[in-house]
Amino acid sequence: MAQECVMKYEPVAEIGGGAYGTVYKARDKDSGQFVALKSVRVQTNQDGLPLSTVREVALLRRLEQFDHPNIVRLMDVCATLRTDQETKVTLVFEHVDQDLRTYLEKAPAPGLPNNMIRDLMKQLLCGLAFLHSNRVLHRDLKPENILVTSRGQVKLADFGLARIYSFHMVLTPVVVTLWYRSPEVLLQTTYATPLDIWSTGCIFAEMFRRKPLFCGESEMDQLGKIFAVIGLPSEEEWPTDATVFRQSFSPQNPQPITDYVPSISKKGAELLLEMLTFNQLTRISALNALEHPFFTE
Repeated sequence: MAQECVMKYEPVAEIGGGAYGTVYKARDKDSGQFVALKSVRVQTNQDGLPLSTVREVALLRRLEQFDHPNIVRLMDVCATLRTDQETKVTLVFEHVDQDLRTYLEKAPAPGLPNNMIRDLMKQLLCGLAFLHSNRVLHRDLKPENILVTSRGQVKLADFGLARIYSFHMVLTPVVVTLWYRSPEVLLQTTYATPLDIWSTGCIFAEMFRRKPLFCGESEMDQLGKIFAVIGLPSEEEWPTDATVFRQSFSPQNPQPITDYVPSISKKGAELLLEMLTFNQLTRISALNALEHPFFTE
């Protein structure tokens, strides 16, 4: 990690503040190309940066060598010592003008045509399958983290950063959205790659609806809204290590998913339900989702 490499980049505009601090659009003074700068403050130990951060960054760097078309490129990593206890790590990514949230908002009524949704979903799943095959969880998939270039190319951003941030976040009172969180995360039980598939299902539904599927205001409210659609899971399916009892929710039967996503095709609805499966062990994987008949209908 180079010390003063941040000097290479000239900030042009603030492009958003997330839970992890402000993101800037900047210009590379050498090449003239635009980049996105994301900085995080990391608690420093005696040896400089904590090993966990060095490891996470090394992993992001390794993924970079594959140059996957559906993954946002990490161009540079800069570390600046701020105090003895704190280092500012700046990640320099390629800059993409719009995210999926903006893209959906800009789509003229009645929304995106089916073939376009199919194409976006396929690219999203390709990027996700790549991350999962490299044992990287995204952990925070939502329309704001899915970038869409002017040519309609999908690029996943902000993956692998959740760990860097959560370990060393200088606590900020930013509300992180619950709308795309999987039941296992909401129930604070063990989770793995299927958590990203749940989020992808929520985003899939949103591409048709042009508004989020589950808009909970708290963990319990979010779970309630999910069970109102997919039904209350059985006692056998309920995780034994969940922090919430099944009895906290009223019994509900699953509702037809087409009531919530009316414009989805039959095959699309089948794929969506395989993504929005409560049991993470039976939830479809990214690779299997790519093989689904929805993509060939």
